[in-house]
Amino acid sequence: MATTSESKPATGQDDQSREGEIFDLLSNQRRRYAIHYCKREDGPVTLGDLAEHVAAWELEKEVEEITSAERKRVYTSLQQTHLPTLERADVIEFDDRTIELTDEAAELDVYLDIVPGDSVPWGVYYLGLSAVGAVVMAGLWLEVVPTEPIPKLGWATLVFALFAVSSIAHVMQNRRMRLGELERPP
Repeated sequence: MATTSESKPATGQDDQSREGEIFDLLSNQRRRYAIHYCKREDGPVTLGDLAEHVAAWELEKEVEEITSAERKRVYTSLQQTHLPTLERADVIEFDDRTIELTDEAAELDVYLDIVPGDSVPWGVYYLGLSAVGAVVMAGLWLEVVPTEPIPKLGWATLVFALFAVSSIAHVMQNRRMRLGELERPP
C-alpha cells in the first residue's frame, strides 16, 4: 500500500488548537473589552474611540474623564499588541485606524459563559434542581410525599415550573453577561 506525503491532520487536534488559541485571546481583559466595544457598536470603529472606551472601563471612569495620557497608553497597547493579535486570529480586520469584527468573532460567545463570583455555575444549579425533582418524584412513587393538599399532578407541575423559571433566569443572565450586550463589559 502506497502512502502519500500529504496527510490530513486529525480534526480533534485542529479543534483543540483553535480552542486553545481562543482561550488565549480571551484571557486578556483589554482584548475582551475591545471585542465588547466592537460588538456593541455593530460596525467599523475607530482606534481612537476604542482606546477611549477601553481606558474608561479599565479605570472605571466616564469617557469624558479620561486624560490624554491614559488614552494614549491604551491606544498604543491596542495598536501594537492586542489588535494585531486579534487580527492574526481572524477575529477582526484592522487597517491601522479602523477595526471591524469578522464572522469568526461570533463563535467567541460559546467560550464566554461568564459566571459572577457570587453565583453558582448553572450546571451545578441544574444538577441540584434535578436532585430535588428526583426526590419529589421518588417520594410520589413510594407514596411518601403527601398527595392530599397537593395532588400528584400538582407536584409534577411544581417541578416543571421550577425548571421553566430557572431556564428563563438562565437565558436572561446569559444575555446580560454576553460581550456587546450592555454599555459596560461584564
